[in-house]
Amino acid sequence: MACCRWLLPLWLMLVAGCQVRPAPDAPLQPGRFQINDVAKSDIDLVAEVTVRQSLGYLRELALKLYQRNPSQLRRGGYAADRKAVVARLMGVPDRHMRAQWRGRTGGRLIGLALAPEFTGDRVAALVYGLRSMLAAAYGGEGPFYLAHEYDPQKIYYLARNFEIAAWRLRHARDAQGRLLLLSTGMDAGGAINASYERLEGKLIALQDHFARVVADSSNRRIKNVIQGLASAVFFPI
Repeated sequence: MACCRWLLPLWLMLVAGCQVRPAPDAPLQPGRFQINDVAKSDIDLVAEVTVRQSLGYLRELALKLYQRNPSQLRRGGYAADRKAVVARLMGVPDRHMRAQWRGRTGGRLIGLALAPEFTGDRVAALVYGLRSMLAAAYGGEGPFYLAHEYDPQKIYYLARNFEIAAWRLRHARDAQGRLLLLSTGMDAGGAINASYERLEGKLIALQDHFARVVADSSNRRIKNVIQGLASAVFFPI
């Protein structure tokens, strides 16, 4: 795809703009070339960067949610600290985690995480629901090669599903009107903590940008949809 040689450097600059600024003395870490890279198109490399960055944002979201909702670690029955639990969640979830999810993934797992009657770890269920939805939209978590196909409509739906999940996270309450998970809100000093919304916005923007890249490079159209978040259902992927 010689006509798309500009995609990877442009995408890297876009993703770099979303990063936390490194320390002044921190050296740049270029991607290490591997022989398998010769079997990848520029779109494949961009997809890998997008998925890797998305997983990083999900990891950050899990850490932040556990920090504000430490009771979820106890609900999950974990003796380890939140970093160890998140490492397990973003690696290969163990049997104990999967048992709480009752075989669900994607939107069904997110729905379980934010159901008042759910007695397990809401943070793990929510984040893994988002992660499994991401993998379904991209056809895996990488690496990707020339034969891999990307559906821009699915990735567009993924962005909308992330919006729906973010809205539900901020509004899901129990029978007494208490939030099921604390996220955006006032901090100890009375200032509004909008870091969750910024993180969710980065996740959504990444998917929207990549969906457009795929659509433009393959001359495919994306069907835009408009629905109210309060009554929205997750799009099937």
